[in-house]
Amino acid sequence: MREFTEQELVRREKLNKLKEFGVDPFGHKFDVNNYSAELKNKYSNMTHEELENLNVSVSVAGRIMFIRKMGKASFFSIKDKLGNIQIYISINDVGEEEYSLFKNADIGDIVGINGILMITQTGEITVKCKKYTHLVKSLKPLPEKFHGLVDVEERFRRRYVDLIMNDEARKVAFARPRIIRSIQHYLDNLGYVEVETPILGTILGGAAARPFITHHNAQNIDMYLRIATELPLKRLLVGGMDAVYEIGRIFRNEGMDRKHNPEFTTIELYKAFTDLEGMMDLTEGIVSNCAMELNGTYEVDFLGHHINLAPGFKRAHIVDLIKEKTGIDFFQNMSFDDAKKLAIEHGIEIEEHFSYGHIVNAFFEKYVEDTIIEPTFVFGHPIEISPLAKKDPNDPRFTQRFELFIAGSEYANAFTELNDPIDQYERFENQLKEKNLGNEEANEMDLDYVEALEYGMPPAGGMGMGIDRLVMLLTGSENIREVILFPTMKPRD
Repeated sequence: MREFTEQELVRREKLNKLKEFGVDPFGHKFDVNNYSAELKNKYSNMTHEELENLNVSVSVAGRIMFIRKMGKASFFSIKDKLGNIQIYISINDVGEEEYSLFKNADIGDIVGINGILMITQTGEITVKCKKYTHLVKSLKPLPEKFHGLVDVEERFRRRYVDLIMNDEARKVAFARPRIIRSIQHYLDNLGYVEVETPILGTILGGAAARPFITHHNAQNIDMYLRIATELPLKRLLVGGMDAVYEIGRIFRNEGMDRKHNPEFTTIELYKAFTDLEGMMDLTEGIVSNCAMELNGTYEVDFLGHHINLAPGFKRAHIVDLIKEKTGIDFFQNMSFDDAKKLAIEHGIEIEEHFSYGHIVNAFFEKYVEDTIIEPTFVFGHPIEISPLAKKDPNDPRFTQRFELFIAGSEYANAFTELNDPIDQYERFENQLKEKNLGNEEANEMDLDYVEALEYGMPPAGGMGMGIDRLVMLLTGSENIREVILFPTMKPRD
């Protein structure tokens, strides 16, 4: 048996009163022709007399957020998808029956208003109500100060309330699809085709990550939720689709923190007949274009840093950056034991599956990654951690791969794609050896993908970018849960 608070009981009594009025408490269709922000933008600069002479009829709807009930005339405000607008209602304009209906209203109720636009003596755009329509009775009172909740996680658990009360959350919610549309339009104009690939698969590949495992009852086989879209997309290059991309959910069975959620959104794209340099230019263009389209500027403030996202991102080799911070030059010929000794001296823990390249990467993660603030393409990753990237022809210990770092976080990962099936088979075999040595994030052998390469994949570049982190950057959101409408949450006790 559910128990209700005193306020909830009062609202249920008002629900019954609505029925007595012959009004459906949960409403019907209402034609909305206007929105708060559009009306304010268009008419705010007018005088009271100018607006009165125009006699602008409007039809708005939204949730009541404030009420000042008086005798025969009252003020209240409603919130629609674009913001708030004030309503003036008088018994002389709407009649006794509708005014009584309004007097029964609570903060949180959803109503429709037909009226005439006016400007009050204080200069506020206001709708003078001519017809008041009750639409939905709110049976739960809104929190007075939602940001003041002791349990901040309630904002993410009850996102619907967060969106009602928190204008910043609503702003981010509308910004996210605008960013995604910006990316789509940018790529569509370059001739890329948006595609869909499977979310369920039987082979783990395309990234270094731990998967979620599920079971297909009809075939009696275990399957993985995808950890990347890379290998299916590159199969399409083999098939002759020369420029493809996919924006979709990825699932990784790993920890949660400010930058990680177990399900998140990425874009992966692949283009035939280009390379790492082409991917740098494209990635830079996507980020810069999104910033300008969303905010009208390349400048963003994020995590206490003022960052310039204008085209012309810095490009630096991973080994050069390590040398700048530690003085160690991993371009020099050195044995694994030499590298291991340096790692121990610099406080780096050596895992059982580590080889030379893993140590280089560990140095970067410990001494460099967090120090990168301005947009920087870090390229030249070791071959051991880049099983799908082409080797650097000048130094086969490294690859034609980059990661884009901004404000200490990785935003994109890209390769000159490995299209040599013999080399790819050997890389998969090395990944299996790592898995046997305890690397739970190593790729599995995908023989079908190797066979696809044997038919011939054109020289190509590919890039993957985290959409959630890009939204965080462009909206100034410091936690990934701010930009995912329904982030993964631990169940309530």
